[in-house]
Amino acid sequence: MIVNDRITDYLHSLESSQGVLLDTIEKAALDGRVPIIRRETASLLRTLVAALKPSQILEIGTAVGYSALLMCQTMPRACHITTIEKYEKRIPVARENFKKAGEESRITLLEGDADQLLGQLEEGRFDLVFMDAAKGQYLHWLPMILELMPEGGVLISDNVLQDGDIVESRFAVERRNRTIHSRMRRYLYELKHRKGLETAIIPIGDGVAVSTKYTERVE
Repeated sequence: MIVNDRITDYLHSLESSQGVLLDTIEKAALDGRVPIIRRETASLLRTLVAALKPSQILEIGTAVGYSALLMCQTMPRACHITTIEKYEKRIPVARENFKKAGEESRITLLEGDADQLLGQLEEGRFDLVFMDAAKGQYLHWLPMILELMPEGGVLISDNVLQDGDIVESRFAVERRNRTIHSRMRRYLYELKHRKGLETAIIPIGDGVAVSTKYTERVE
């Protein structure tokens, strides 16, 4: 837990319906234990998309299409989302959800491993990237993602605080989670210390990092 449960419950009580389809997708995902972004993270994502007004969005980790459809709600009409998913069982569900929402023309779903697919995309194309996939791969994907972003592009990374476990010693974390724990710590250090990136780590949901790519000025 990152934020007091009472505060989280209060924030949830302020939220209005996301629409019948998205509410249905969210409930089905939660009932089926499909990992999707939390309500408070969803609110932050919609707000950032509305503020940034991107023209091209890249999402890594489609799942059942919930977050892509959330972004569709507030992105400009001409904006397009390219989303990547490798888990075969979720791909047809996501495609059906995009069809139900009438957003097939604004969302392209690429099937396969991000390792291969990221290298096939056009450099400097995506002014907003939302990463919500295998947490242990964030650090590995970072250089490839930055190549795909122009100056001023924004990277949003979800689940970076691991329900608060990130502050614990690796020996206090379950053995099966230690590799991801150490890789995420290295990823957050890289986001905060890499030249040409300005990053804020926000303790909301399971932790969200918002990074902007910029060119450092030479004094």
